[in-house]
Amino acid sequence: MSDSLKIVSSFQFSQGSLNMLREAAQADVLCVADTNELLAHLHEAEILCSYTVTREWRKFAPQLHWLQAAGAGVDELRPTGILDTDSGVIVTTAVGIHTTTLSEYVFASMLMFNRSWPEMVRLQDRHVWPRSANWYKLQGRELVDQTLAIVGLGNIGRRIAQLGKAFGMRVLATRRSALGGEQEPDVDQVYSLAQLHTMLRQSDYVVLAVPLTPQTEKLIGEAELRAMQPHAYLVNIARGRVIDEKMLIRALQEGWIGGAGLDVTEEEPLPPDSPLFSLPNVILTPHISGVSVHYDKRLAALFADNLRRYRAGEPLRNRYDAARGY
Repeated sequence: MSDSLKIVSSFQFSQGSLNMLREAAQADVLCVADTNELLAHLHEAEILCSYTVTREWRKFAPQLHWLQAAGAGVDELRPTGILDTDSGVIVTTAVGIHTTTLSEYVFASMLMFNRSWPEMVRLQDRHVWPRSANWYKLQGRELVDQTLAIVGLGNIGRRIAQLGKAFGMRVLATRRSALGGEQEPDVDQVYSLAQLHTMLRQSDYVVLAVPLTPQTEKLIGEAELRAMQPHAYLVNIARGRVIDEKMLIRALQEGWIGGAGLDVTEEEPLPPDSPLFSLPNVILTPHISGVSVHYDKRLAALFADNLRRYRAGEPLRNRYDAARGY
């Protein structure tokens, strides 16, 4: 660590957050929005806060020692080489700051599906007042006494479990390190990934909350979709590539599952000709489940804490672990 930290951020922090960061760093924090300006300032940067980096980061940022990722996922960083063990750069993520937003999104999606809310909005746009719910097949499903399965019991998964219990649901979950028989607050039963099919067969709602790693890519394929119940609703807040999208489309078209709430897709932006846009049993959003009016202050609080730790030579929070892949 140098005597005077050179800190650059491509994330546009508010003035209040910048003041907090500068206090924590005891140094200036330069926010830049323009790509050319960012590249110009990277040359002396020891610390960078950004969603991603250029593949030529070694050329543009030879002094870089620590990257504080502005997002939780690191899949976009893998092709740059900055996650390699010999990169010489510490990478920390923003895992944990999305917990509230993502968990609320999950239940918003499930409740919208349960009440056919997208269809009701379309009817409103057309000035149609149905004489009964049956005329337009408007659903009246409930969450109480239903089984919720969470694939990935991290910070977000635990919050989803807590909310599931508040709705009176039975909660099941997988955890990467689970061997079977473990106890978790707000979870009725914990499964290993090897027991995924056993969990899926019991579930009315399935939520994907795992990081994208080589082990989780296309984790949900034909066999998993066929293991789910015909009325089950699948919510993906992870990454699009956690699902085999071609198989998902077929499952939705042929009724293997009841529906899906997708905030992420295999290709983003989603091509206009994708069948997902027009399937009546899909609620689709453009990768915005993590968006929050509180994002700035939550990221700043995490970054400020890590800046204090960095100056003190203490372990940083959310450090990327190559062995886990996140």
